[in-house]
Amino acid sequence: MKVAPTAASAGATPAVAERDERVEAAAGILGELALRDMPLAPLTTYRVGGGAALFVHVRRRDDLAAVAAARHASGLPVLVVGRGSNLLVADAGFVGIALSVADLAGAIGVGDAAVASGDEVVVGAGGGVALPVLARRTAAAALHGFEWAVGVPGSVGGAVKMNAGGHGSDMAACTLDVEVADLAADGMERVRPVDELGLRFRGSDLRDDEVVLAVRLSLRSGDQVAAEAEISEIVRWRRANQPGGQNAGSVFVNPVPGEVSAGSLVDALGLRGFRVGSACVSDKHANFVQASEGGTAADVRAVIKEVRRRVAEATGFHLRSEVRLVGFADDGASHGEGAT
Repeated sequence: MKVAPTAASAGATPAVAERDERVEAAAGILGELALRDMPLAPLTTYRVGGGAALFVHVRRRDDLAAVAAARHASGLPVLVVGRGSNLLVADAGFVGIALSVADLAGAIGVGDAAVASGDEVVVGAGGGVALPVLARRTAAAALHGFEWAVGVPGSVGGAVKMNAGGHGSDMAACTLDVEVADLAADGMERVRPVDELGLRFRGSDLRDDEVVLAVRLSLRSGDQVAAEAEISEIVRWRRANQPGGQNAGSVFVNPVPGEVSAGSLVDALGLRGFRVGSACVSDKHANFVQASEGGTAADVRAVIKEVRRRVAEATGFHLRSEVRLVGFADDGASHGEGAT
């Protein structure tokens, strides 16, 4: 089968393994579904790093079966790219198959209005839906329980995988079940109830080859004005307390949730503004690491590693990073980086 032309543009880092036999084997199966050397930096909130050897915009369920076949034949890893809000892609790129389900799984379905305030309303959302969009849609429908997500710049699928949360709630608090496509089983689709997902603080048991297609949420009926007022307050608070620009939100998981925050540990060591090359700890929030325009993923990772080392040395807390490392020779798991 003929493979589509490269998607790399000027300045994009070509995947170093384009000639690798595994990439060619996968490309031969994917055919025109596959884009070569797709830049990933624009698809992440850090906006640094290299490209994916192969990239697939999943538009039909059959496309997932093709990705599963390519994965099986080549042995390449797969990466689901949602909103890219917790990804740091190595400057050398990702030798694997990256995919997006935004075109396939972008629907939102809100159940019929409840009769009384506090009644359960089940909301369905595709894995590619942006969390802030879903938060605003549910608030507009006078539903409560998902307002917290307005400040999380991720996708629904990614939020389930890492049990995203904030402002006193998380995905575990409102998820009923998820529909996944298992790329290790020819793309077979199945529904997994929430108690099978192993949701924990900023983590889950979902594998990289389980693609979240849809989620059902249990929310509460209530007052639209109150829900939208809470949305506005969360947005105001985040703008006042967290930096914008090129970052992935909070880098480190709080070592003792509700008692010891990662940001306070970093701040106590005077590390605001600490810099390695093109990356630095934010001056506004000590648990954010900022990248610079035209910077490198290596600098971002160097800042994360050094901050973690200094905190461990000074306090004994070995901070776990929420940032997922993609394409690095050492994935960092043994150092608490990118682990879920």
